[in-house]
Amino acid sequence: MGLPETTKMEDWIVSQLPEGSSVGVDPRVLSVEAAGKLKKAFSEKDISLKYIDRNLVDVIWEDRPAPSDSPITVHPPEFSGETVEHKLERVREKLSSKGCSSHVLCALDTIAWVFDLRGKDIDYNPVFISYAVITEEDAHLFVDRGKVTEDVREHLANLVTFHPYEEISSFLKGLAEKGGRVWIDPVTTNKWLMLPLEGKVKIHMERSPITDLKSVKNRTELAGFRKCLATDGAAMVRFLKWLEEAVPSGGVTEISAALKLEGFRREGEGFVGLSFNTISAYGEHGAIIHYDPTPETDVELKPEGIYLVDSGGQYVNGTTDITRTVSLGEPNEEQREMFTRVLKGHIDLAMLRFPRGFSGKQIDAFARKALWDAGKNYGHGTGHGVGHYLNVHEGPMGITPRDKGVPLMEGNVLSNEPGYYKAGEYGIRTENLVVIEKDQELSSEELEFLKFETITLCPIDLRLVDEELLTEEERKWLNDYHRKVREELSPLLDEDHVRWLSERTRAV
Repeated sequence: MGLPETTKMEDWIVSQLPEGSSVGVDPRVLSVEAAGKLKKAFSEKDISLKYIDRNLVDVIWEDRPAPSDSPITVHPPEFSGETVEHKLERVREKLSSKGCSSHVLCALDTIAWVFDLRGKDIDYNPVFISYAVITEEDAHLFVDRGKVTEDVREHLANLVTFHPYEEISSFLKGLAEKGGRVWIDPVTTNKWLMLPLEGKVKIHMERSPITDLKSVKNRTELAGFRKCLATDGAAMVRFLKWLEEAVPSGGVTEISAALKLEGFRREGEGFVGLSFNTISAYGEHGAIIHYDPTPETDVELKPEGIYLVDSGGQYVNGTTDITRTVSLGEPNEEQREMFTRVLKGHIDLAMLRFPRGFSGKQIDAFARKALWDAGKNYGHGTGHGVGHYLNVHEGPMGITPRDKGVPLMEGNVLSNEPGYYKAGEYGIRTENLVVIEKDQELSSEELEFLKFETITLCPIDLRLVDEELLTEEERKWLNDYHRKVREELSPLLDEDHVRWLSERTRAV
């Protein structure tokens, strides 16, 4: 989805229906933006769009799992670096600047961030099912009260009023009677929340200000990222050494390798869970960008070919996402060339210095040029934002040709993950997290510049590197990076792993 050649959902539906048809949708699972696109497309063929009260799938779903009843936990200022009171002040300043009296929240990560709360309702994402409304004077959280502990109530005392989750609709009807101007994010707010407001109040349609606020990490959050990435890097080193030694003996599969890596992560300080299901892909499976091994597709890793592992963890002080491509045998010339071209793109983006105000769309090509020079490319974005002990994919910014032009900001944490995929044979991807910071050397009163700092710590497989393809500057970056990895991870490892790491981070 999202590719230029892909048929849009609304266009496909229109093509399948005769004029005068009626289409029923559950407004709870349709964003305001998506509903608008459907309505516009339907109007061109006299198709009516009707909102139904009950989801028909829910009516017939007899063995539906019960909702999570996991308690909500507090994410304290020692990790978040800011009080809820101050966050609400900043949100209200944004509302005031647009003449808005209230803001309705539907995106779970924005709710978790603004109230410094975390949950376990969604796999891999530390959020909880809820709605929220922030007004000029107060804030309201709609959530299953059974999940609200005394710690949570004390944490938000005098700042937030708690309501049962199902009371959001009646609350919005009351809000509509008061008039005013309500801020709605059309991409993350479902159409159902709009129904009590339409025609009753003025609506301000714009991306939630909280999306932008939470994307700029403060010093405490960045310190947390660095600490958890060191912990995560140590787990990766233990895993890579184990993998290298275990595969020749046989019995290691994609799934068992993923579970072994999870086990190493679980030993790390502050580990809560995985940040997404591990992409553990051997050989031709590596060419499937979002491959998810199952018992039916699981294969044994052999001492030959290429293994790609894309994984990450949720820690109380940050979120990680890392991809490493490993040679399990003697790589051929083509594999070394393509790995090195991907690495060149990764390094060239990591070294980039660019003017403030540039978006990811304007710099994405730097990660692709080395592949383009060989007539190759990759079909995914180069980088996505990463939440702080929140969703591993976070907006509003990204590094991709399909970026909407959102400027990159100092304090953004993103991935840097170019790749190459040869269908039916192998896949290559190298991914580190980077933080954007001001480039003090290039910045002047006339123009400010930004740069990336790579904060992921894990060796890159030198067996796959063709040194002849690297420039002196790229070679220096790789050696400097490996020196940093060695220096920062060695204190977290035993002597055996330090020896292994020293060899894997040798200068080239």
